[in-house]
Amino acid sequence: MARRDKINYYLDIAETVAARGTCLRRNFGAIIVKNDQIISTGYVGAPRGRKNCSDLGVCTRERMGVPRGERYELCRSVHAEANAIIHASRTDMTDATLYLVGKEADGSYVQNANPCAMCKRLIINAGIAKVVVRDDRDNFRVTRVYDRYVLDDDTLPELGY
Repeated sequence: MARRDKINYYLDIAETVAARGTCLRRNFGAIIVKNDQIISTGYVGAPRGRKNCSDLGVCTRERMGVPRGERYELCRSVHAEANAIIHASRTDMTDATLYLVGKEADGSYVQNANPCAMCKRLIINAGIAKVVVRDDRDNFRVTRVYDRYVLDDDTLPELGY
């Protein structure tokens, strides 16, 4: 029996974490790993004490016809990456890797998944060095945070720089 490679091992764990998500559209699971130790996990869900969309049976953004990737302020949930980050210390996250898996409501993998702009900012400030995103059961993309989120700052063209 072939042994699972380490990156997919951690992505498998992140996928299991995603199963706790409460979004009716798509769920993500995130884990932060440093020195081969899991530092923190996070999944999509409403802030503590608030009702989840899965409890209410309705997605506000879907009911309003808001396209995916827009108007996140209307969403009841905290993103998986944000939940993982707020449950760990910056010291533990410095130079760590964040593993991210997204699943659609139908169980398929989210295609071309990436952290949203707000989560990218949190990832930068947390000191996380790499983000690994699953594309399918065995394939993934590795992003070096400094190169892609800091040096290649996609917010500058909007500002005319």
